[in-house]
Amino acid sequence: MDRAGFVKLSVIAFGLVIFSFFVRGFSQLLFGRGIAEILQAPIAVIGFSLLVYLFVRATLDAVGLWTVEKGDA
Repeated sequence: MDRAGFVKLSVIAFGLVIFSFFVRGFSQLLFGRGIAEILQAPIAVIGFSLLVYLFVRATLDAVGLWTVEKGDA
């Protein structure tokens, strides 16, 4: 993975987490709290899992075990 791909994944992960809050808010207005939590959960879990993966990957890069390449640019 190059640095550009790492940044793209981190933007996608933060976007998913923020989007999950919008989904919960709007669906809570339309369907109620229970359905809103069910609709939000998969999006939030995927976004948070991606953030955890990126954190571990960045930590391993800082330690020097699994490097993130600079890329072509």
